[in-house]
Amino acid sequence: MIPARNIAQAAALALALAITAASAQVRSIPAEAKRGQLRHLQEMTVDINGRAMQLAPGAQIRDASNLVVMPSALPGRSLVRFTLDANGNVSRIWILTAQEAAQPDPRR
Repeated sequence: MIPARNIAQAAALALALAITAASAQVRSIPAEAKRGQLRHLQEMTVDINGRAMQLAPGAQIRDASNLVVMPSALPGRSLVRFTLDANGNVSRIWILTAQEAAQPDPRR
């Protein structure tokens, strides 16, 4: 019979490993993603580099921790990389980490 203490320790270790694996997720920002300054204007409208743009249906905004955030939860101004869909709407946005922001724009 396995002691309850060993089961509890095994469960705690499994939980810790799952949390570590989830937080170690690697971001994959496409090379074609444009760079810009982002701020939320209203509802599904954002301002990127001084231009009002619509978010596509199902658009994803990922913060520096790679978590999905709602447009209304965006910080005042954020350095981002973004992609557009076939209609010219913003489909994906990645808020850059300090390390990502320090890297040169791959599109230049």
